[in-house]
Amino acid sequence: MQDLLAPIHAFLKCETPDSWIQTAVKPENLATLLIDHCNCELKAAQTAMFLVRKYAIDKDSGQILLDWAKPYEEFVYRKDRDVDAFLARNSKKNDTAINLIAKPGFEQGQALISKMVRLIKEEFHHFEQVLEIMQERDIPYENRRAGRYAKGMMKMVRTHEPAAMIDKLIIGAFIEARSCERFAKLAPFLDDVLNKFYVSLLRSEARHYQDYLLLAEDIAGGDISDRIAVIAEREAELISSIDPEFNFHSGAPQ
Repeated sequence: MQDLLAPIHAFLKCETPDSWIQTAVKPENLATLLIDHCNCELKAAQTAMFLVRKYAIDKDSGQILLDWAKPYEEFVYRKDRDVDAFLARNSKKNDTAINLIAKPGFEQGQALISKMVRLIKEEFHHFEQVLEIMQERDIPYENRRAGRYAKGMMKMVRTHEPAAMIDKLIIGAFIEARSCERFAKLAPFLDDVLNKFYVSLLRSEARHYQDYLLLAEDIAGGDISDRIAVIAEREAELISSIDPEFNFHSGAPQ
């Protein structure tokens, strides 16, 4: 675990405040934590899909991604959700090979596709895993909007290309790295099931942040440390400052 976390701690400008951990481990906040974590896994998959569809593939391949995401989006936006039926229907679906064709003229297109398709499969699987844990604990799923953290990070995206794509990839790296850091900090305070589950997520989340950074650097064609530093300052500010609401990526509790 320490080998995985050392580069993440070096990458992030601050650790999660102790006050957030103290709030997160209160029994009355467990449902909120799991519901928001569940939504975060789905949003991570949707974000990766958006990047692939916008930058790397043609319309026909884009439809393949939309068809892949459809059962998840239908589940999220339906009021009469059947969790057991959804889990039974989708449990093996992500083992299917997804063959997408890269657009001509985008040198990094195939790398973006291969890394993001793997990430999407894993995030969908994590969504299902959290949903199953919630079902076992009689915690109903709720669709939640993006919080202050996600909105604040996306405001950092520049408006011209390829800078916008590079920023989105760097931001993706920070979100994955912060998730990994929080899994590690939370795990010792949780029950055995959640402890084992959060520790099991560390390896994939650590790889996700590295994949995002490698793609950003490759597309930029050079050093991106200056841009990473700017976004890192904003990320640390959002994590350290007072946040009026509690969720998985919120700042210090009020």
